[in-house]
Amino acid sequence: MTPRRHDTPARTGTANPLRRLALGDLRRRTSMKWRAHPEDVLPLWVAEMDVPLADPVARALTEAVRLGDTGYPAGTEYADALAAFAERRWNWRPGAEHTALVPDVMLGIVEVLRLVTGPGDAVVVNPPVYPPFYAFVGHADRRIVEAPLGADLRLDFPALEAAFVRARAEGRPAAYLLCNPHNPTGTVHTRAELERVASLAREHGVRVVSDEIHAPLVLPGARHVPYPSVRGGESAFALLSASKAWNLAGLKAALAVAGPEAAEDLARVPEEVGHGASHLGVVAHSAALRDGGDWLDALLAGVDENRRLLAELLARHLPEVRHRAPQGTYLAWLDCRALGLGDDPAAVFLERGRVALNSGPGFGTGGAGHVRLNLATSPEILTEAVRRMAAAL
Repeated sequence: MTPRRHDTPARTGTANPLRRLALGDLRRRTSMKWRAHPEDVLPLWVAEMDVPLADPVARALTEAVRLGDTGYPAGTEYADALAAFAERRWNWRPGAEHTALVPDVMLGIVEVLRLVTGPGDAVVVNPPVYPPFYAFVGHADRRIVEAPLGADLRLDFPALEAAFVRARAEGRPAAYLLCNPHNPTGTVHTRAELERVASLAREHGVRVVSDEIHAPLVLPGARHVPYPSVRGGESAFALLSASKAWNLAGLKAALAVAGPEAAEDLARVPEEVGHGASHLGVVAHSAALRDGGDWLDALLAGVDENRRLLAELLARHLPEVRHRAPQGTYLAWLDCRALGLGDDPAAVFLERGRVALNSGPGFGTGGAGHVRLNLATSPEILTEAVRRMAAAL
């Protein structure tokens, strides 16, 4: 199967990036998505997108290389670009003085957790949730307390409050690692939901750390609300990056943003933490946030098309698979339990269908019998992947 190149303009007037690259072009890539499996496998798993680099980002990187500007990061260019982007998109302008450069979002989360908790303290998460939450929290010598999502894949507030109580047992410090928007379900939390989180966190003395790496990827019909912007979120932290929205995972750089009451805590992050970010990462992420809005809007239109296409394909080929269209991210969470494929349907789809998906059990409680599918590909690849999944049965 070799999808054709397409250059159909999206609603923004910019070509849909997901229709730009043929499968042969993609297989020349050397990143994890394309090298983890043999060439006969269609990879719809790890959060890499099948897109060319956005022109503003490519220009900024080319100019930096031309100048030999490959030293250490400095200044507030990234923080300023994020502030302007957040103000345009979310009506929130975090100040550079409340921002710290970190190597990437997960390492930034670990550094913030070290500010507000100690070894052995609890970190609350909402499974099914991004598997590195478990790995990084454990590596930081903190313990996980689960507050599973409800049957509607939204926050379950009685479960969350019970988890806060368990986490604060014996008066120990605790944190809540919020995924906003939520990975893998694509749920976008509303302002009312986040304000209820803030009220519970204040009541129980839990510090909130919000992973907002997918924030620019909220789709039509929903709106991202930065957690530190809500009433009661003043003592929280958010971690943001252009990584997911502009496909920059290989160019490391992220920002930790503190609410007004958390600024003194964030100031305690050691200066050397910021040295772990790549200068070229800062250049790329700044350019994306500053000048990549049209490209992002074209991408969002393409992801929106693909989420509708996936619903149609599942209804036609895999009607027993339950699926709620994501409100944000380019990820789809598929309930395959009715197919009788056991706890890890992804293993079956890989072996029999040659389609690589993320295995549900790694996402914690509620993950068994599920798979995560990456929508950020061409309609042709998505169509072929679902056809192969159906044939695997």
